[in-house]
Amino acid sequence: MQRSLFAAVSGLRNHQVKMDVIGNNIANVNTSAFKGGRVRFQDILSQNIRGASAPQLGMGGINPAQVGLGMSIGAIDTIHTQGSLQNTGRSTDLAIQGNGFFVMSNGTSQFYTRDGAFSVGADGELVNAASGFKPLGWAADAAGNIDTTSPLRALNIPIGNRVNTRATENLVLGGNLNALAAIPGPPPAPPSHTTEVLAYDSQGGMHTIAIAFSKTASNAWSWTATSGALPMTGSSGTLTFAATGNLTASTGGPIAFSPPGVAPLSIAPDFSGLTQVVGRSSALVRSQDGFRVGELESFMIGNTGVINGVYSNGLVVALGQVALAGFPNPEGLQKAAANMFQLSANSGLPRIGGAGLEGRGTIETASLEMSNVDLSVEFTEMITTSRAFQANSRMISASDDLLQEVVNLKR
Repeated sequence: MQRSLFAAVSGLRNHQVKMDVIGNNIANVNTSAFKGGRVRFQDILSQNIRGASAPQLGMGGINPAQVGLGMSIGAIDTIHTQGSLQNTGRSTDLAIQGNGFFVMSNGTSQFYTRDGAFSVGADGELVNAASGFKPLGWAADAAGNIDTTSPLRALNIPIGNRVNTRATENLVLGGNLNALAAIPGPPPAPPSHTTEVLAYDSQGGMHTIAIAFSKTASNAWSWTATSGALPMTGSSGTLTFAATGNLTASTGGPIAFSPPGVAPLSIAPDFSGLTQVVGRSSALVRSQDGFRVGELESFMIGNTGVINGVYSNGLVVALGQVALAGFPNPEGLQKAAANMFQLSANSGLPRIGGAGLEGRGTIETASLEMSNVDLSVEFTEMITTSRAFQANSRMISASDDLLQEVVNLKR
């Protein structure tokens, strides 16, 4: 009789643990990036009543006879399936589409999470405002280059506190030079056509560069660049056009000059967009890649985790990149509260790198990952668990009745 009692007690105790897991799942049905758990049972030691025997002397074999002694918890698994993504409209909310975890720090230790509810703190760094933990990544240098082999650090976004500029390095020209233009006489005769562009030096200073075009022969032109009285090198050259009016060759450049107090400028002109056909001359500089001084106004985060700063002058420069960590066995991670996980002996070491690489997922901006708890599954599990608990309690009552009958034999 005692075997059935102890087997039923093990059923009561372990189904209560399963109910605890179900209760925790349901409690966290709206917790960002929560990963639900499940309980797996296994039977425990069985008592042999009779051993097995092999067939012999024309007799068949006999199977073993065993009585089980109950059940125990085999495992409590954390299910790392993808949760649904919810759009929040906040540029600092990040969700991972696929595998991976954000690498978080409390200043002394590293943790891992799928909860990307971040904001910009008073120190200008990204932070989870609910816990104070900061996501880690790599900072970009002044030119916007990111070295993902460098040590991880907190990500700083200094809105309004950082200025940037870029010296002009390239000019792209386009438009037409009139094929019927007259060949101008010797200086000081005016050129056939002139256009101007504003170029920027390393401190954001503006310099007007005038480019003059003079027809020298049929399908041949010369060009000359000037910027006030500043001496220049590479500031003149030739243009040769085919009979169809397309440019076939150009010489000269890069245009180099040294404004006082700043780094020397070296600007490469691109004349490939010019044509020479009959019509008015409209050659002009279509674009230049320099920018005046501007303040950091906003930022945006791409699906690779790169944080791009947008400046008031239109310049977009990378500020840093959010790091992701992948694990050989994410189910081996240990929960550490506040939606965090820690390494365990069976999780494996993290593979840290950029999003979208080495099996790591991509980052969705202005979104959060929802809990992966399915209420329909949890309620079904709740019903089966409560019925199993009830059945085990009835087994204890039935075993007690049998023991009572044995005691009554004495009367």
